[in-house]
Amino acid sequence: MAQEKKENQSVLVKGYLALYNTAQFAGWTYIFVQFIQHFAVHGQSLDTLWSRVGQATFFFQMLAILEVVHAMVGIVPSNVAMTFLQVFGRCMIVAGAIEGTPTGQKSPGLPLALFCWSLTEIIRYSYYVAHLLLPAVPSLLVWLRYTIFIPMYPCGFLGELLCSYWAQSYIRDTGKWSVELPNRFNFSFSFYYFIWIMAVCYMPLFPQMYLHMFAQRRKVFGRGTQTRQKLTKAN
Repeated sequence: MAQEKKENQSVLVKGYLALYNTAQFAGWTYIFVQFIQHFAVHGQSLDTLWSRVGQATFFFQMLAILEVVHAMVGIVPSNVAMTFLQVFGRCMIVAGAIEGTPTGQKSPGLPLALFCWSLTEIIRYSYYVAHLLLPAVPSLLVWLRYTIFIPMYPCGFLGELLCSYWAQSYIRDTGKWSVELPNRFNFSFSFYYFIWIMAVCYMPLFPQMYLHMFAQRRKVFGRGTQTRQKLTKAN
């Protein structure tokens, strides 16, 4: 009975993860297509880019908070701390620096970040869906999953920094999301300083996360076909 319950739970978890990853794949594909159409088809400017893709980007990025929960409850083998840092950092950029400020929405880093985010997420989530639903993940998809981050991750990081920099003047001038004294709780908080502290703290973390991805890549590609097949199943 316990074994049957465990198997049923496993089927439910697998179905849930397949649904979640498929939804994220569809969402980021939509964002990527809208991004390409915005510039290549309609020839529109940066000023209207966020109004075109912002709502979808905000929704699917906030939805990614579930990935921290997935790691915490153990239904995926991801490192909890690493997942939290990646998701929290991206959410702060999307919600705080871009969605929350008109200056962040006009940053030259926005198209760079959106392009890198959407393309990377399309590959990542399609890899997860293939792993869950197919007997084996196609080798091209495995290669893309563990290679595309090499140019995309630093370029996306640069885009995020530029968005944060463009947002800080508006946050400073308006005091948005800051709490000033005096107040009934005798508490103060400066979102302006917080976003700067986040940017400064994230810089030394970036090489660690980047090197971690290279380590994962070496595990997949550095030990031959048999090891690659095992790791493809494990990931």
